[in-house]
Amino acid sequence: MKNLIIGGVLLLSTHLGFSQNNMQHVFTDDADIGKVKQKGSLTYDEHSQQYTLSGSGQNIWGTHDDFHFAWKKIKGNFILDAQVKFVGNGTNPHRKIGWMVRHSLEPNTVYADAAVHGEGLTSLQYRREIDSATEEIKTEIKSPDVIRLERKGNTYIFSAAKFGDNLKEVARLPLNVGDEVYAGIFICSHDENVSEQAVFSNVRISLTAKDNYVAYRDYPGSRLEVMDVETGLRKVLFTSDETFEAPNWLKDGSALVFNWKGLLNRFPFDTRVPVVLNTDFAKHCNNDHILSPDNKFIGISNNGTKQKDGGGSVIHIVSLDGGVPVQVTGQTPSYLHGWSPDGKTLAFCGERNKNFDVYTIPVKGGKEKRLTTAAGLDDGPEYSPDGKYIYFNSVRSGSMQIWRMKPDGSHQEQLTSDDYNNWFAHISPDGRWMVFISFSRDVPAGDHPPCKRVMIRLLPSNGNGQPKAIAYLYGGQGTINVPSWSPDGKQIAFVSYSFPDDYYEKK
Repeated sequence: MKNLIIGGVLLLSTHLGFSQNNMQHVFTDDADIGKVKQKGSLTYDEHSQQYTLSGSGQNIWGTHDDFHFAWKKIKGNFILDAQVKFVGNGTNPHRKIGWMVRHSLEPNTVYADAAVHGEGLTSLQYRREIDSATEEIKTEIKSPDVIRLERKGNTYIFSAAKFGDNLKEVARLPLNVGDEVYAGIFICSHDENVSEQAVFSNVRISLTAKDNYVAYRDYPGSRLEVMDVETGLRKVLFTSDETFEAPNWLKDGSALVFNWKGLLNRFPFDTRVPVVLNTDFAKHCNNDHILSPDNKFIGISNNGTKQKDGGGSVIHIVSLDGGVPVQVTGQTPSYLHGWSPDGKTLAFCGERNKNFDVYTIPVKGGKEKRLTTAAGLDDGPEYSPDGKYIYFNSVRSGSMQIWRMKPDGSHQEQLTSDDYNNWFAHISPDGRWMVFISFSRDVPAGDHPPCKRVMIRLLPSNGNGQPKAIAYLYGGQGTINVPSWSPDGKQIAFVSYSFPDDYYEKK
């Protein structure tokens, strides 16, 4: 990929090569709130999945608010994510945009908002009671274009970043806005005679887990996303109230393959309708699968097969057109992650003698070769496109970090070292870049559970420089477990999560 740019928000539609999309307008309605002279509006571009919000209003302050608002009514815990950008230079430095949560649509109601002002001021503003005056918590960050407002119980958390930087919490507030709230995006011109505009990209409303949530038992709904790596613009292609995971891009660029309810599904870009792949007896496939270099076969990791292996994960090879899988590994558990460019060797994570390490094995089966011997978990092995390296993640340093080694296991070197636990490095087709998923340190180093606040980050494949955040999402296990670059190296595919709309209605 040439002339890689990290930063900015794309204001024009970017063609991603798809004719349809499954992303619905996420807001129920929009309206002017308070006394507004210049009528506001909301427009949605179905192709780019961006929102343009226009509005005026004297201010959102004191005991009375005047602005334009687009909302959805929500209960429970949630995360509101977006990239934001004013259109034009504006006329008032105090104009503001952001996320807002309100008790009602009355101009004097209880609310909290994550606001970015025209001159760069960023603050968490709020009204504690009806008719009370607005208060605010000013933050140190100036002019962020990535903003997140999260509700957890009766606590509101504002996080922000400039695109490319790591997302950080900048303000936190205990506030009771009510159980069911109006949550959405807003704009205020700070001048009742002037209308301003802003573009909101990568807008995601994610219902997050209940307090009694148990990972790997309770499963969220899923969004299949693709992202233009150069611009950071993301698009949702398909959604489900059930969990699907790990999109793997076909080498001809025609489709993705992901796992859903133990089966593999082909997702053609022309129809946007998943089609189950015939894997015969292998009906418990996990999210560790990979396509052969010639795109004729797919390697799968299946839990519990007719070989009566005790239920552990066994690696098999099956035709991409479907058929009876051929067993490769004899020991369990074995989780497939890499296929050598010459098509002869598989790289996988296997637990042997109570330790997880990286192994290789011939595609046709045979003797395993252990490549890592450090104590603790070594996982996610993937070959570089030229076959010179195997990239993997290891906890040997005390946190999970990205490493690489020669295909024979020699010259193991650490490539990342920061305050995050980094998993599953995927190398771009030209070999220059890698993307990986990063968990905060409140997640144990040896675990990568679903339903966490994570980032996808970008780094040169040699490890030089600092990682750049390119996606901020609610995800984790299954988000990006398998090779996910498009064949032309311009996009990546991944899964983000949100519980269904009726999640908090159910006991």
